[in-house]
Amino acid sequence: MMQSVRRLLIAIGISAVLAGGAQAAGDPDAGKVKFTTCTGCHAIPGYTNAYPNYHVPRLGGQHPDYIVAALNGYQTGERQHPTMHANAFSLSEQDMRDIAAFVAGARASAAPLPIRGDAVAGKAKSGSCAACHGADGNGNIPIYPRLAGQHEDYLRRVLADYQSGMRKNPIMKGMVATLSAQDVADLAAYFASQPNGLTVVKSD
Repeated sequence: MMQSVRRLLIAIGISAVLAGGAQAAGDPDAGKVKFTTCTGCHAIPGYTNAYPNYHVPRLGGQHPDYIVAALNGYQTGERQHPTMHANAFSLSEQDMRDIAAFVAGARASAAPLPIRGDAVAGKAKSGSCAACHGADGNGNIPIYPRLAGQHEDYLRRVLADYQSGMRKNPIMKGMVATLSAQDVADLAAYFASQPNGLTVVKSD
């Protein structure tokens, strides 16, 4: 218990520092143009990654600082995904900020897909996630992603990648270390089922 509390306090402390150095705002109009190369995956409802098979993430309404951090991760190889690396490789910091500003403003409602896991069990297990992501996955700390309404299978994939080390983040590494496969499935189901969450970005 004390270890979990310690991790949360560290997470909140780091969050405050990072939030204080938030990225400068991008230009959503310029971002809409630059997002064109992203539409083939992220603007198609229900589109899936070829292999391994999972829905590409919903980005509409995501925190812009988190989008910039994610694109930087794909650019540097910290996040490993060949297609995303290729798309992010040539982006400047301003390009990333512009795309992030456009994506963040896409807040049209989107119905969640049918949930396979146990969202009730996931809610009971989600307390340790709330400090960074909010109780319902709609947290306000800009450097951490909103989770509400995200695709369930994508959330499962991300948690598994943090467990395996495919994604590297010291806070998430500690948070997922003791999660069972059932815990992962339940948490993904809970956050995916939350309303007023992320949406597919419309390209028109």
